[in-house]
Amino acid sequence: KTWHPQMPAFARKKVVMREQGGEDRMNSARFSPNLTMNMAIMPRSGYSLFAAILGVFSVAGILLNALVIIVTLRHKQLRQPLNYALVNLAVADLGCAALGGVPTVVTTAMGYFSLGRIGCVLEAFAVAFFGIAALCSVAVIALDRYVVVCRPLGTVTFQTKHAMAGVAASWVWSFIWNTPPLFGWGGYELEGVQTSCGPDWYSRDLGTRSFIICYFLFCFAIPFSTIVVSYTSLLHKLFAQAGTTAKAEVQVSRMVVVMVLAFLLTWLPYASFALSVVIIPDLYINPVIAAVPMYLTKCSTVFNPIIYIFMNRQSHQTQSLMSVSNEQLDKSTFSL
Repeated sequence: KTWHPQMPAFARKKVVMREQGGEDRMNSARFSPNLTMNMAIMPRSGYSLFAAILGVFSVAGILLNALVIIVTLRHKQLRQPLNYALVNLAVADLGCAALGGVPTVVTTAMGYFSLGRIGCVLEAFAVAFFGIAALCSVAVIALDRYVVVCRPLGTVTFQTKHAMAGVAASWVWSFIWNTPPLFGWGGYELEGVQTSCGPDWYSRDLGTRSFIICYFLFCFAIPFSTIVVSYTSLLHKLFAQAGTTAKAEVQVSRMVVVMVLAFLLTWLPYASFALSVVIIPDLYINPVIAAVPMYLTKCSTVFNPIIYIFMNRQSHQTQSLMSVSNEQLDKSTFSL
């Protein structure tokens, strides 16, 4: 029986071992994500475990982000400049969980990427598009807190029009930098344990490498620097004027700081891995280890809504209003 790409991973291992001359040759084969997977990278139980974990996080991410969006849109008191950016982040996380997390759960459970070349490109584009939009949204949130708390522009405040401009810019910026691989500059390939796709970090092609360098600079380094500078100034201001800063602003700033830290902790490992591979093309990273940062980014979609729900005072007030309204509705129904 000859191996083919649609054969389940746990079945391919035996075929490859027989055709290549045993387990020693199979273990010495150098991993390359530019090739369709031609061997089982880990045991069948490993794929099942990865799929189960990502499945839980993806479902939770879809439900919680949808809840944040619906509640914010239904209640006018939540429609404030900062919340526009937070809802935009929830939309980006929802898209990443639905169009990136769910397909990866399916392919990982199967043990191989079953969606074909077009599916690979679409899945990679969706994750990159929504992921960069989310990162830009975090940068907009950081700027909001910096302007509101540190007041670098004096009496100029962060208003709804500024928030909407930031929201629009995050999507335009992400679209600009994620469409070139669809037209030949850069590319999307299988990565990690070969059950999902992403930017072609391993390519030695000069054009692709130039895209990856520009992509890292404009889609990660610049937003990340904006976040770091904004929050360094913000934290300095909060510590320096702990007694004079409004309590509400302190609470919101704490929530956003936790949100930013959670976002960076889930994305920094993947960015570091990608940069290492770009700088050192011959660097070998075990595929299972390389897959962990990728799965971590797809699990990150659940953290922001949890932080928003539990640390946002306005969210608590809205939940109380919803509870009171439900109680009144129940009483009215009972009296009828």
